[in-house]
Amino acid sequence: MPGTHHPSRGLRRIELATPDPQPVAEFYADLLGWILIAEPDGAFTGWVGDRLATRIHPGDTGTRIVFADTHPRDLHHGATTDRGRVLHGPWAPPPRPGEPCWVEHHGPTDDHHWTTELGWTTRDPHAEFTLYDTTGDNPRPVAGRLTTAEGGWTRYYAVTDTTRTTHTAKQLGGTTLIGPTTVPTGTVAALTDPAGNTFAILENPTGWGGTWANR
Repeated sequence: MPGTHHPSRGLRRIELATPDPQPVAEFYADLLGWILIAEPDGAFTGWVGDRLATRIHPGDTGTRIVFADTHPRDLHHGATTDRGRVLHGPWAPPPRPGEPCWVEHHGPTDDHHWTTELGWTTRDPHAEFTLYDTTGDNPRPVAGRLTTAEGGWTRYYAVTDTTRTTHTAKQLGGTTLIGPTTVPTGTVAALTDPAGNTFAILENPTGWGGTWANR
């Protein structure tokens, strides 16, 4: 059962740490069409219109998914919560190219932790892949869960053409790990940026989570 917190209905932002933020930020800006803003603390923020896509700041390499919640706190496996408005999720406007459009947790099954901490329900606890749904009168898929030996949270960005984007990523110094390939979520590819951070892209999602937005 969900815990005592208000259910998290989506993301506040994605944070990416890397020892040298500028070239990594420029990679994503060139690949995904972000507007970059240099921040006073040495970080760079990437924007799509008026919505923050990702904050890239100095630090040891790693990604952190920041969910919206009334009680800021650190979770495990690269996730945390923060107060404020949901910018990306099933109730937000459809993701534009370059915006976060889905997140999945890859690793050992730990449904109890996420449903307790974030107020979600697990659609099929016994499946290798399942969805975490928000609770209430109109539940919607807010994240995916894939059972693997190890991993963490994977962030997806919306693109208009996965094949073209993977070619561009290679030209910019990234690498392709998987795809492009078609999965139930839609047409996806898994990439790494020049600093070795893994991310995924999803082609023309009609809403949060692509195919899952209508299920």
